[in-house]
Amino acid sequence: MHPRFTELDWAPTRIGEISLRRRLDPTTRIEVYEVKLGDEYLMSSLFTVAEEELARLGLAAAARDAPLDVVVGGLGLGYTARAALADDRVASLIVVEALAPVIDWHRRDLVPGAHALTSDPRTTLLEGDFFALVREGTGFDPADPDRRFDAVLVDIDHSPVNVLNPAHADLYTPAGLRRLGRFLRPGGVFGLWSDDPPDKAFLGSLREIFAAATAEVVPLANPLTGGTSANTVYIATVAD
Repeated sequence: MHPRFTELDWAPTRIGEISLRRRLDPTTRIEVYEVKLGDEYLMSSLFTVAEEELARLGLAAAARDAPLDVVVGGLGLGYTARAALADDRVASLIVVEALAPVIDWHRRDLVPGAHALTSDPRTTLLEGDFFALVREGTGFDPADPDRRFDAVLVDIDHSPVNVLNPAHADLYTPAGLRRLGRFLRPGGVFGLWSDDPPDKAFLGSLREIFAAATAEVVPLANPLTGGTSANTVYIATVAD
């Protein structure tokens, strides 16, 4: 008999208790993996379309054909990272994750598809605070702090205005976006997932710093309601 609920892991972190759960959804009869921070749901394997679209849309906007060097901010359940690796142009992928237990889940194959990510020689899992690396200018490659990339794709906060930690908020200001832009090559792309509808103020900040910016609404089927929900993917590009 399949257990209806299993807590696969639990660990204290600097921002609260994080847990990985697997359950059999009673409505869809689908095996669902969920991540909670305290009592707050962070992510679910029921809703992955927009996370994958973040990689697809971001890499489609990259100016170079190949090879592409990519950074993903936020590992989560790995959907954005694996979608990036599905693009044959990607030569290297650095995934920055602040919480060691999340990296450990992947190395222990506790989440679906983890082995495909961790066994790919293009992948580096980097434990670090994405926001601090941008703010302090130390970058995403410990061996080369000045290294620039073709795409930086971020899925950490719920949205630019609904952040998990107040310290994250400065990234979404013009000054923070300018700091991030220094790690992108000419023609490079910044992509951001958001759970909220497009934010005109944030889109204006993107357009102030980058050569072009759009907000793509990504519809997704909601098996819990039987209807449709939507996320937003922001795509901003550096001038060639």
